[in-house]
Amino acid sequence: MKKSIKLITLFAIMQFFTLTASAQDKAQQIEQLLSKYNEYGQFNGAALVAENGKVIFKKGFGSANMEWNIPNQPDTKFRLGSISKQFTALLIVKLTEEGKIKLDVPITAYLPDYPKETGNKITIHHLLTHTSGIPNYTSAPNFMKEKARDPYSPADFVKTFWNLPLEFTPGEKFSYCNSGYFLLGYIIEKTTGKTYEQYLQEIIFTPLKMVNSGYDHSDVILKNRAAGYEKQGKKIVNAAYLDMSIPYAAGSLYSTVEDLYLWDQALYTNKLLSEKSMESLFKPYIKAGGASYGYGWFVDEFDKGDKEKLIMVGHGGGINGFNTIISRILTDKNLVVLLNNTGGTVLGEMTDAIQAILYNKPFEQPKKSLAFDLLDIYAAKGVTAGSEAYKKLKNDPNYAVKEGDMNRVGYQLLQDGKKKEAIEIFKINVETFPKSGNVYDSLGEAYLADGNKKLAIANYSKSVELDPSNENGKKILEEILKKGAK
Repeated sequence: MKKSIKLITLFAIMQFFTLTASAQDKAQQIEQLLSKYNEYGQFNGAALVAENGKVIFKKGFGSANMEWNIPNQPDTKFRLGSISKQFTALLIVKLTEEGKIKLDVPITAYLPDYPKETGNKITIHHLLTHTSGIPNYTSAPNFMKEKARDPYSPADFVKTFWNLPLEFTPGEKFSYCNSGYFLLGYIIEKTTGKTYEQYLQEIIFTPLKMVNSGYDHSDVILKNRAAGYEKQGKKIVNAAYLDMSIPYAAGSLYSTVEDLYLWDQALYTNKLLSEKSMESLFKPYIKAGGASYGYGWFVDEFDKGDKEKLIMVGHGGGINGFNTIISRILTDKNLVVLLNNTGGTVLGEMTDAIQAILYNKPFEQPKKSLAFDLLDIYAAKGVTAGSEAYKKLKNDPNYAVKEGDMNRVGYQLLQDGKKKEAIEIFKINVETFPKSGNVYDSLGEAYLADGNKKLAIANYSKSVELDPSNENGKKILEEILKKGAK
C-alpha cells in the first residue's frame, strides 16, 4: 500500500514538472514571437496569456511614454476602446436579472423622450447585438473634426443621432454600431439613477478588485497611464485628442492586462451574474462576418487541430492611439490579452499565433509590413518609384502585405493630397485581399476623391456585394448614382 502511494506521488511530481516545462516552453515561444513583432514596429504594449486559467506569460514591450522613455509593464493602463462594450453588456444583463429592464421591449419604455417612430421598433436586445439599424455615429462624415473633441452629456449626445432614419429594419441583420452601446449606457443611467461610471464601479470593478480599471478622463492624473500614439509609416506621432465623453459606454474604459485577467476569471463564476445570465452573454444571436455576435462579444469556433471545435469568444478595440484585443477559449480557460498604444496594428494575427502556440499547432512567423516601406517611397518619389519598389519587395520572404496597415497608409496618402499614390496602395490591397469588402470600399473612396466616378461606382458596388452590412458604402453609392442621373 505504501509503495503504491509513493508511486502515485512520484507520478504526480513528474506530471507537474512536465506541465511546468511545457508552460515554460510556450512562454518562451510567446516572448520570442512578441519580441519580433516589437522589433518590426508592430507591437508596443503589454501582453498576458493564461492556459487552463493559469497565467503563463505577462510582459510589457516598448514604451508607455516615448518622450520620457518609460517602459510598458503588465500594470500599465491602456484605453480599451470597444473592449468596453462587454462591460456595458454585463451591466445591462445584470439589470435584466434584477427585473429592472426587459430585453424585448421598445427602448422608449426606458427613454420616453426618444423619437417614437424609430424607438418603438428597437429593443435593448437589438442594441446589444448591433441589429438596431441606428446609424453608427463614428461613421458620420467629418465626425472626428466636428464632434470628437467636444464634451457632451449623454442626454445631449444621443440627440445628435436619434432623429436619423434607420438604415434597416431592427433585427434584420448585424451592422456594428457604437450608437447602440452609447444608448445602453444612457439607459443604465436612467434606470439606476447613477452615472454609468458609478454603476460600473459598483457592480464590476470594486467586487472584482479591478483597482487599475475605470472610466478614462483626460483631466485626471492617472498613475501608470500609457500615452497614445499613431504610426505614420515608420514615424510615430502623438494621437489626436478625443474627449472621453464621446466613446462613453461604447469605448471609454481603461484597464491593464492583469485586471483583464481578473475579469476573465470572474466570467467563469457566478460572482457577477447567475449561470443562466452569464451564458446569455456568449450565445451566437446573429451572424457577424465569419463569426457570430453575443452580448458585447464576438463568438466563434477554434479548430485545435484534432477535429474538435472549441468555443472562442473575444473582442477588439480601437481608439485614438490604442488598439486592443481579448480572446478567450472557454472550454480550456485559455486567455490572450494584448493592449497596444501605437494605434492600429495586427493584434488578430498575433493572437492567432499565440493560440496556436498554446495548442502546439504551427503558426506564421512575424514579417515586416510592406506598407511602411511603401509609404515612404510613394510619399517622397511618387507612383512610378512606389510601384517599382512594390514589385521588388513583394517577393521578399521577410515582408508581407498586411491589409490593415496598407489601408491606413492609403488613407494617410489620401489625407496628404496624394490621390494617385493612395489609389495604387489600395489597388495592391484589392489584389492581395480580393474577398475583403473593406479594401474595395477604400479604393472606391480614393477614386471618388480623384474624380473617377465610374471606377468609384465599380469598387463601391463590389464592396457592398462582398459585405452587405456596409451601410455607409451603400449610402455613398446611392449618392453618386443620384448625382450621375442629374
